Amino acid sequence: MIDDLDLGFDEQERGEKGRHRRGFRKRNSKSGGAGKTVFALVMALVLLGGIGGGAFYGFDRIQNYFVTPDYDGTGKGDTTVEVKQGALIADIGDALVAADVVKSTKAFIEAAEANSRAKNIQPGLYKVRKQMSAESALAMLLDRKNKITNQVTIPEGRTAKDTYKLLSDKTKIPVKEFEAAAKDPEALGVPDWWFVRKDGKKVTKSIEGFLYPDTYEIAPNATAETILKTMVEHFLTVTGEMKFAETVQEKRGGISPYEALIVASMAQAEAGNADDLGKIARVAYNRAYSGDFPCSCLEFDVSINYYWQLTGRKTKASKDMTTAEIRDPKNPYSTHANPGLTPTPINNPGKQALEGAMDPPEGKWLFFVAIDKQGHSAFAETNAEHDRNIEKAKKAGVL
Repeated sequence: MIDDLDLGFDEQERGEKGRHRRGFRKRNSKSGGAGKTVFALVMALVLLGGIGGGAFYGFDRIQNYFVTPDYDGTGKGDTTVEVKQGALIADIGDALVAADVVKSTKAFIEAAEANSRAKNIQPGLYKVRKQMSAESALAMLLDRKNKITNQVTIPEGRTAKDTYKLLSDKTKIPVKEFEAAAKDPEALGVPDWWFVRKDGKKVTKSIEGFLYPDTYEIAPNATAETILKTMVEHFLTVTGEMKFAETVQEKRGGISPYEALIVASMAQAEAGNADDLGKIARVAYNRAYSGDFPCSCLEFDVSINYYWQLTGRKTKASKDMTTAEIRDPKNPYSTHANPGLTPTPINNPGKQALEGAMDPPEGKWLFFVAIDKQGHSAFAETNAEHDRNIEKAKKAGVL
């Protein structure tokens, strides 16, 4: 390109036009020639600069296809990011990008792949910084001191009312807000197919049974509704992984998943030891569905107490209940006065209780009684055998 610009100054003499041009050069060799040379050089630099700039721009664009976008350093300013229950590394990366903590999900994935400890990231809320390198962000998530701890543990077998109280104590959200949010369980994520019964009884839609017991990390901006939705989502995840509904429908004959959930809650309330959960579930099925027990009544005192708590009445130990109270026909949860299962679950059962109701051990037991102070029960098929077990319980000082 420089040669092309210089041709007009170096061409050989060609006729009159050439002589004029050569003479012009000679007469102006000091000023005009130098000026044109400078002009040519400037133009060359401009053009080269344009080519260079274009090349740089193109390189920058191409580079983005091969180099993972990532910030440098340890970031600036403070922010928070939530790692949700069951989140994958890519999900965590997406959350970090949304909060402008890391520049790309790919950068975080690559950092996690290079660090075997990445699988130890726990659900919860974390204090991090904006515009960090993915490696630095990962390090902050793995450092427990950066986790904002506001945990609440919901034990197995707690009723919804008890659960609201525990949540309220931890979050300072009024109990009435949890009660209001729980009025529509389907709005909290419970699928409508859960509220199906095959025993001919009217369906009562309740959140009871669906607030999965576990330890939860409560976000600072959480509401009663979001907390209960998280618990329902966890219930659906756990029961989905264990194929609770599918197994009940396949193995329990004409029993619906909702009825099995009720049985799980009954077993959770009655069992003094986790080892007996499945057997107590079997007793409940045998009493309610086999036709071998009088009126198909469960005769579990725990359901009476549930109704009393539900209606604001003080609960009692079984030994303090009167016959009239036990057989009160106005109590829809009296399994002495009413055949079959209760209108709803009577608490929120844990995984072992759910497993026991889903696939209980085989047996024709109709009776059980606790026989030691560790809560182990003895099971019987006949009244005579049950009476002998009661004597064992008395000798052990349980009854």
